[in-house]
Amino acid sequence: MFENKTKVLLMLTQDVLDRARVLAGKATAALKLPVSLQIVLRALVEVGLKQEDRPVLLANIEGQAKAVRLQRSAGSGRGRQRPRK
Repeated sequence: MFENKTKVLLMLTQDVLDRARVLAGKATAALKLPVSLQIVLRALVEVGLKQEDRPVLLANIEGQAKAVRLQRSAGSGRGRQRPRK
């Protein structure tokens, strides 16, 4: 199933992580199989990518892209210069 795999660092809010854990627990109970958080996140990414033309998904992507831009522009002045000795 995972012949060509790549590792990814994913940063999520605690709320999103908690909701994914709840989904993993519900899936474990319903399927009577162990379902890990990783399995749930992979499934959510795959399903989300199949729905790429949905306005809600695009709005979420836009909101996250704007948040990243805002964070980067706010932090652009910090950390670039070293203090003098």
